[in-house]
This record gives sequence, structure tokens and C-alpha cells, in this order.
Amino acid sequence: MFKKSFIALLLFALFLLLGLVSFPVYATELDEATRTVAFDSSGKTITLTLEQVKRGKRLFNNACAQCHNGGITKTNPNIGLELESLGLAVPARDNVTNLIDYMNNPTSYDGQSFISELHPSIKSAEIFPKMRNLTDEDLLSMAGYILLQPRVSPEKWGGGKIYY
Repeated sequence: MFKKSFIALLLFALFLLLGLVSFPVYATELDEATRTVAFDSSGKTITLTLEQVKRGKRLFNNACAQCHNGGITKTNPNIGLELESLGLAVPARDNVTNLIDYMNNPTSYDGQSFISELHPSIKSAEIFPKMRNLTDEDLLSMAGYILLQPRVSPEKWGGGKIYY
């Protein structure tokens, strides 16, 4: 009995170290100023609720983290999800509105071609089943989570494999 408990404790510690286990207290530690992100390119902002942050994290981890774990882009490590890269895209994806637009109908980084057959989106939900049941509120929560992360872990988010 002791051996099984010890093994379970070791596995839990390993999962914790690898980041496969997290605790929900994360969102409750964020103040209102931290949860305020750019809503559109005109300068409007939106303050995410604690529930939206938790929901955004859960949805991001389910639908996006396979390729964007920790804010990187596995298919192109030069372009991550940090604010600088998002802001240099055409159109800039450094606000909630443009990120939602991208999740609905993605375009290449230079904005010249549609890539919905290559990148998960609402438009290509028949190819990417994880996108099928996402609502507009889900997309808002995910976009908010993406924009919030550079404030929460500025070096790690989009920092690459040296952090993960």
C-alpha cells in the first residue's frame, strides 16, 4: 500500500514539474489591471473576468496548445504568440477583435493568403474537429488569454523551447 502511494506521489510530482498539472488558483491571483487587454485597433480595452481567463486557458490548452504550447509556433518558431509578433502581422493580431477574426478565418502572416485548410479555424471546423463547438464567447476568452499571457509570464510566453 505504501509503495503504491509513494509511486502516485512521484508521478504527481513529475507531472507538476512537467507542467501537465496545474492549479486553478492562477486566475484568482490576477488583478483587474492585468486582466485588461486591447479590444480593437482603435484603442478600446476589455477587462476579462476571472472566469473568462480560466475558460480561455482551458480552451487554448485544448484547441491550440498542441502547436502553440507556451506561446510558440511549432511550425514556424520565428513567429510566436508574443505581442511583438502579433503586432507585426498583417493585419495586426494584437487585439481581441483581430484574434477572433483570425480564429474564424486565418490568413498568412503577411495577410496575403487564406490558410484555413492549414490552420485550425471556425471556417475549417470540418477538418479540425476541436473548433466545431467553439462559440464567439469561447473565441473571446481564448483571444483574451493569448493577449494576457505576455503580462503573466513575459519571458516564457513565446520564448521557445529553452523554457519548455
